[in-house]
Amino acid sequence: MKGGVAAVPGNVALTRRSAWPVAVVCGKGWTGVDRAGRQEGAASGGSVYRAGKHRGTTLLGPWYATVLFWRPRAALLVNEMTLLPVLLPLARVATLTSRIAEQISTALTVHKAPAAFVDQERQHMQAAQLGVTANRSVVGVMTEFARLAEIHHHDDPTVDLVELAVRLAVTPCSPLFS
Repeated sequence: MKGGVAAVPGNVALTRRSAWPVAVVCGKGWTGVDRAGRQEGAASGGSVYRAGKHRGTTLLGPWYATVLFWRPRAALLVNEMTLLPVLLPLARVATLTSRIAEQISTALTVHKAPAAFVDQERQHMQAAQLGVTANRSVVGVMTEFARLAEIHHHDDPTVDLVELAVRLAVTPCSPLFS
């Protein structure tokens, strides 16, 4: 980490607060087109991912992530399709993308997802890219999860991150009126 900036795989520089939240797309061979019409993605050197252009190769699709500035710091991930929250330690930001698959697999197992599904997701999540967010609804849900997590963490700072994520998962996430 140099000057408050952590270099993360996927060519995204994450500063203390300015670069969060980010989109996390898992899977190989994604491509997109930037605003100038140039091809970007794994095939062209791994440029920054732009959420909404590719959903990755996992069945669950993209995840959004933000930092919880606790001691020690944690990352909150929220799935775009299911709004499932997952928490993992942020320490060693450079290895964050390689640790995401294991923590998401743990969360899916705790929620009693079929083992075959968990294995398939873990296999597809081995390659991950970070980039800018596109879904403001998911960012809003993630903000509320972060507030609730802060309340739970304040009440019990020794709470396990997996247990806290399970508590957050029972939070209703639907429109008040239809």
